[in-house]
Amino acid sequence: MGSDPKTHKFEDVAIHNKTKDCWLIIAGKVYNVTPFMDDHPGGDEVLLAATGKDATDDFEDTGHSDNAREMMDQYCIGEIDPSTVPQKRVFITPQQAHNTDKSPDFVIKILQFLVPILILGLAFAVRQYTKEK
Repeated sequence: MGSDPKTHKFEDVAIHNKTKDCWLIIAGKVYNVTPFMDDHPGGDEVLLAATGKDATDDFEDTGHSDNAREMMDQYCIGEIDPSTVPQKRVFITPQQAHNTDKSPDFVIKILQFLVPILILGLAFAVRQYTKEK
């Protein structure tokens, strides 16, 4: 890469998402990894899964060797314009509906306790009744 790196827009990088044309964004730099697709130890699917987004976390989470980091320089084609990179989406867990009326739960618990006792009492009464005759 020359001393004056080219700045790429996110939209322009995102379209390079095929086996024969694959660009990645890692740590603010753009890499054309197309020639490396067949040689990547994790396979081309791993690289393709990292297209169309900032792949820095994916790259760092994998734990690449120093040799792999040195190899990156030969594939660097410029930098990404940070203003064009979409914000990361933060997953927000949906709020569960709070049941303010606890009476149905209370009724169910009472019934779970009383119904078996009533059945046991009925069985005991039937046994006593049939035993006397």
